[in-house]
Amino acid sequence: MDRLVSVEDGILAQRAADGDERAFGVLVRRHGPFLVAFATRILRSRADADDCVQEALIVAWRRLPELREPDRVRAWFSTIVARKATDRLRSRRPSTPIEDAEPLSTLPSPDESALTSSQLDALRAVLDELPAEQRTAWLLREVSGYSYDEIARELGISATAVRGRLARARATVFERMQEWR
Repeated sequence: MDRLVSVEDGILAQRAADGDERAFGVLVRRHGPFLVAFATRILRSRADADDCVQEALIVAWRRLPELREPDRVRAWFSTIVARKATDRLRSRRPSTPIEDAEPLSTLPSPDESALTSSQLDALRAVLDELPAEQRTAWLLREVSGYSYDEIARELGISATAVRGRLARARATVFERMQEWR
C-alpha cells in the first residue's frame, strides 16, 4: 500500500478503473478532504457534504471505466460532487429551527420567497446545462472563491483557459437568467 501513495493520479485512476480497490482508496484519501471542503462550501453543511461526497465516490467507483482523462481524476471527482451537491440543494426543503426563527415582520413575504426560490431553481437549471468544464470552473470561482491560478492548478489547465471557461460560463448564465426574467 505504501508504494501506491507515491503513484500519480492518472495511473491510480487507470488501476482503479480496472477494479483495483486499493488504488481507488489512495485516490479517495488523497482527494477526499478537498472534495468534502468543496461540497461544504456549496451545501453549507459538513454533514450534508460528507454524505454528498460519499454518494459521489460511489458513483465515481462505478463509472471509473468511463473516465477519459485519468490524469484529471480530481476535476472529474469535483464535477460529480458538484452535481450531487446541486441535487441535494434541489431536494432541500426550507426549514428553520425554532430558536433561530426571526420575527414574522422581518421574514420575506411568500411572493419574495417564491421569487427567490424560482431564481435559485433557474440558476441551478442553467448550471446543469453548462458543459462540465465550464460548470466546474464556475463553481470553483463563484461558490468556492478560488483564484484563477488555483482553478488552473486544480483543473490542470492554464489560467488563460480558466478565464475563457469562466467568461463563457458567465455569459451563458447571464443570458439565460435574463431570459428567465
